[in-house]
Amino acid sequence: MSFDTDTEQRHPTTDDPWVRSTAQVSRLAGKNAHLPVAVGRRSPRLDRGRVVRIASLAILVVLAATAAAYWWRQSQTQLPAGITFSNGRIEADEIDIATKFAGRVAELKVDEGAMVTAGQVVARMDTQDLQQSLEKATAQVAQAHRALDEAHANVAQQQAAVTLAGQQMDRARALLQNGWITREIFDQRQQVLDAANAGLMAVTAKAAQAERALEAAQHDVELYRVNIADNTLVAPRDGRIQYRIANIGEVLPAGGKVFTMLDVGYVYMDIYLPTVDVGKIKIGSDARIVLDAYPDRPIPAKVSFIATQAQFTPKMVETRTERDKLVFRVRVRIDPDLLRRHAEAVRSGLPGLAYVRTDPAVAWPDRLQWTGNQ
Repeated sequence: MSFDTDTEQRHPTTDDPWVRSTAQVSRLAGKNAHLPVAVGRRSPRLDRGRVVRIASLAILVVLAATAAAYWWRQSQTQLPAGITFSNGRIEADEIDIATKFAGRVAELKVDEGAMVTAGQVVARMDTQDLQQSLEKATAQVAQAHRALDEAHANVAQQQAAVTLAGQQMDRARALLQNGWITREIFDQRQQVLDAANAGLMAVTAKAAQAERALEAAQHDVELYRVNIADNTLVAPRDGRIQYRIANIGEVLPAGGKVFTMLDVGYVYMDIYLPTVDVGKIKIGSDARIVLDAYPDRPIPAKVSFIATQAQFTPKMVETRTERDKLVFRVRVRIDPDLLRRHAEAVRSGLPGLAYVRTDPAVAWPDRLQWTGNQ
């Protein structure tokens, strides 16, 4: 029992992380030759201090880079007092180009993405039925012209009859005074004159009726021409075709949409500002829009709308302080003249920031200056 006890005390345990050197193993083997001997090379001990130093240095480098990036971002976004900002998206008014009457799409002149000008034809509807109605109305106009000519001839004829009856009446009156004709003949001449006057009134009324019928027929012709023109769809404003909704051959109801276009003359960004800033701006206040896609190209704009009622801050809106719960919607509109010069570059939906000058005396920072050639 004493031998076993001594062996347990001298033999290295199997869970010892370090392997003993060759000398130690040999000495143990001499005393305990019957026991298995583990011979091997000692593994190098991990330098835990060095690992800790390297990890600490890496953490310091990351923290320094983060701090530098934060400082750079703050220095870039820092604004002088008198200028506020909020984020939003560039938007343009959408205009639906739709049919006035039910009909079939006969022709499409443009496609999605095309730039169009005001008055440009973009589509045509089938107008064969309207063309036939126009021809019918044109024929009715010609018929009304002939009826009016006939009525005028009748008026002229009746006027001649009235003139003759009047002359006969004058002679009869002179003869009656001299006693050369009887009273009965005089009364007959008077009745002929009265009948001629009544006939003149009748044919004059028919001539007026013929004139009204001619005007009605002419209005029908103009109506069909207007309807045919309305079936030729034109762009109401300068802009870009955003969607093509219908195709050739489709039958659309009245008001059926064919295209949706963007009005490049009315481009704006809606932002949300807290009460402390909204109270300092007014309609016409100077502003700048900076898009994420073009951070070095500020776009001049003006405040065109300020909401009269506050609303809860939308989730996508970034405000200067998280405590701002109620904000006012403010619309910042880009100068229409500038838009006309750069119509090809107008894009809807691009995110960015809108800066509004609350103090007119404050100058814009260099990065928000507008040079006019951007």
